Amino acid sequence: MRRLRSSEAIRSLVRETRLDKRQLVYPIFVAEGENICNPVDSMPGICQYSIDRLFEECEKIKARGVRNILLFGIPAHKDEVGSQAYARDGITQRAVRYLKEAYPELLIIVDVCLCEYTSHGHCGLVEGSRILNDETLPLLVKMSVSLAQAGADVIAPSDMMDGRVAAIRRGLDEAGYGDTPIMSYSAKYASGYYSPFRDAAHSAPGFGDRRSYQMDPPNAREALREMEADIGEGADILMVKPGLAYLDVLKAAAERFDYPMAVYNVSGEYSMVKAAAARGWIDERRIVMENLLAMKRAGADIIITYHALDAAGWLEDE
Repeated sequence: MRRLRSSEAIRSLVRETRLDKRQLVYPIFVAEGENICNPVDSMPGICQYSIDRLFEECEKIKARGVRNILLFGIPAHKDEVGSQAYARDGITQRAVRYLKEAYPELLIIVDVCLCEYTSHGHCGLVEGSRILNDETLPLLVKMSVSLAQAGADVIAPSDMMDGRVAAIRRGLDEAGYGDTPIMSYSAKYASGYYSPFRDAAHSAPGFGDRRSYQMDPPNAREALREMEADIGEGADILMVKPGLAYLDVLKAAAERFDYPMAVYNVSGEYSMVKAAAARGWIDERRIVMENLLAMKRAGADIIITYHALDAAGWLEDE
């Protein structure tokens, strides 16, 4: 066995799993306002940008050869029904229009969820302490259609309301966007790995938590049922989120379903690497590439990661 490990040249020749920067997706946070570049303290190297400064990040993306972004909007105004999520002049809609004009080569994936836009911070409408499922669906449809009208290439619902993929697919088709694909956050777990993201997106729930609609971490077979349901409702791409702690779920899904599989290398995973690297405890480049390779090896066709720009540069060096 060691004969095929004796040099980098031969290791590279027989390597089973390879990363491709064309399959990386870089998340971006766009905030309402002007001249904003707010560093996210819990996510070193990540900032919130206003639209007028978005070019700073986009030029880096372009230089590294990354082609895909996942957009999250941070509105100035929030209310009980998340009205800025589906407003024609909402922050995310305006950002999409700007990006399609200024950087037409980018594939723009848009996150569809109400949590960043609601005053209570939950992903759906609320009644008392209960999260309303069916009543939320029309608002997710309105948000999806408004983003498709703005020019979004892929709709990515992350809310975990039952039946939302079918509702969004129907709404897009009826609005004339039958060619717009849906990348569903199919297996999105109620995870402790999301904390830094909630700082970045200002999306922490105002009461309780999201365990009544996001998946319970001990469950794996349930994730396959969620994915099967999403396929039946019209999803084009399936996702597992988070990544590292759920590679078994990703592997099982990739073996079972003949669909493109995405994985989200989430904020907590990113921040732990950054914190350890800052203290000199780990080799950041080596750990990042090993983590991404693990996701690829488990079956990911698409990797959403805050490491995308660094990883793309490191791949150029190989």
